[in-house]
Amino acid sequence: VVNCMQTSNIELKKLVYLYVINYAKAQPELAILAVNTFCKDATDPNPLIRALAVRTMGCIRLEQIAEYLVTPLRRACKDPDPYVRKTASICIAKLFDISPDLVEDQGFIDILKEMLSDGNPMVVANSVAALSEIAESSGKRYLELTESTVSKMLAALNECTEWGQVFILDAVALYKPSTSREAVSILERITARLSHANAAVVLSAIKVVMKLLDRVQDSEVSRSLQRKLAAPLVTLLSAEPEIQYVALRNINLIVQKRPNVLAQEVKMFFCKYNDPVFVKMEKIDVMVRISSERNVEQVLSELKEYATEVDIDFVRSAVRAIGRCAIKLSRATEKCINVLLELVSSKVNYVVQEAVVVLRDIFRKYPNQYESIIGVLCENLESLDEPEAKAAMVWIIGEYAERIDNSDDLLFSFLESFHDETPAVQLQILTAVVKLFLKNPANTQDMVTRVLKMSTEETDNPDLRDRGYIYWRLLSSNPEATKRVVLAPKPPISDESFSLDSQVLDRLIENLALLSSVYHKLPEAFATKGSRQKGADDDEDEDESAVDVAKVRDKMEHMGFEEDEGESG
Repeated sequence: VVNCMQTSNIELKKLVYLYVINYAKAQPELAILAVNTFCKDATDPNPLIRALAVRTMGCIRLEQIAEYLVTPLRRACKDPDPYVRKTASICIAKLFDISPDLVEDQGFIDILKEMLSDGNPMVVANSVAALSEIAESSGKRYLELTESTVSKMLAALNECTEWGQVFILDAVALYKPSTSREAVSILERITARLSHANAAVVLSAIKVVMKLLDRVQDSEVSRSLQRKLAAPLVTLLSAEPEIQYVALRNINLIVQKRPNVLAQEVKMFFCKYNDPVFVKMEKIDVMVRISSERNVEQVLSELKEYATEVDIDFVRSAVRAIGRCAIKLSRATEKCINVLLELVSSKVNYVVQEAVVVLRDIFRKYPNQYESIIGVLCENLESLDEPEAKAAMVWIIGEYAERIDNSDDLLFSFLESFHDETPAVQLQILTAVVKLFLKNPANTQDMVTRVLKMSTEETDNPDLRDRGYIYWRLLSSNPEATKRVVLAPKPPISDESFSLDSQVLDRLIENLALLSSVYHKLPEAFATKGSRQKGADDDEDEDESAVDVAKVRDKMEHMGFEEDEGESG
């Protein structure tokens, strides 16, 4: 096969090179035989063959080959043909993965930095990609951005391939302009990318805009740029479901950072009948985030419609969204409660249960305002069979026992099945009965004694037992102190629509269009270090375990245990 490399037929040469790449790892000593041909082809008059030789040497991931690659690679970086130069720039990144020290010692990093000023856009894009890759794998900042380098990169932007544009935009997103004027200048050159056909280019451009908007001091310019973001984001929602999902996860972060970007576009997030359920769930989440007093009626009307669908998870999500709107927008709470009561009157089991959980949260947010509806909830008590809904209903009965005429009878019905309930429901029953006793001690003495006995003597759950003992001690020693503890005002729950920590949100905005923006987790939470580092760590672990085994063996011998004795025993 190696002899076939001498052929002048370029198609055959490609096949032979591919064969050598695949089998080089299995037979490295034979792969070295091909080095002379590679070096010879690297000086061929045909630029395609020159590039092919350099690329193939870079793809053979052997340290023995790496040292032979240095001279042809340096020559290829200065090659008159841009195709060879762009191939060489990517090859440097591959060589760095095999032998980082060799790349640094031979000055290839500096050569890549010089190539950022190349006249060919593809060479610039590949150089940016190579430097970014090297910087990421080594943890060092090799891609040093200045105003002039950023300007050269942006000049190459228009003529790059779409993936070249993504590399350049991702690199520009790391740059911090020194002045507001410089930031505006960069943004003006980038906004054209927002209308690109490729979703990756659009999201990378949006990332740059989101990063640099913080540097823009002119509020009018900032508002104008934010308005320009709406159209491309909405356009992404007409793509395939998978791209829609990625876009929606990114939009979720964007509206947390800048809620006004899509404030006028709530209709675009209404679910279509043929949307997959994972897209529908994300659309509901974004709808709640951009809901306001101006559009809440539209949103509620849409959510009410969703709550009559057949997909149970989707219906639950819609009911929860109505509750979130109530908590987020105090002026719209009454409208939200009316919608929830209509859904409860439908008597659909899972809708009623989700509505009870949601109304519990509304009572927490707005205490002593909407308790008149408790009677309607109590009518549906028998239909509750899910732990979360039961726990919510028990909490409501205990919290507002003095307003419910038969609260003792309702709680007594839960005591009958106390041992069959989940721990969460048992804890709520215990607390609710103690609350009832504190509010009406005359008629509930037997009930509280019974529940305390069941919680302390007849259970294996340590949490339930501990809480039972605490209540028993408090009630027996100081009933007034018990009232101050158990009936203390509850802190009102806050709107969770903007729940991400601002620092985490800023980090995720920096990673828009990457995996962490889909997971909504920082990269270090799920991404591991490079394979080279992992291999080194594994070696260290093996060394440590070998040392530990040696120590144990020495200790056993010192204590009088011999290996032979151990084996015979």
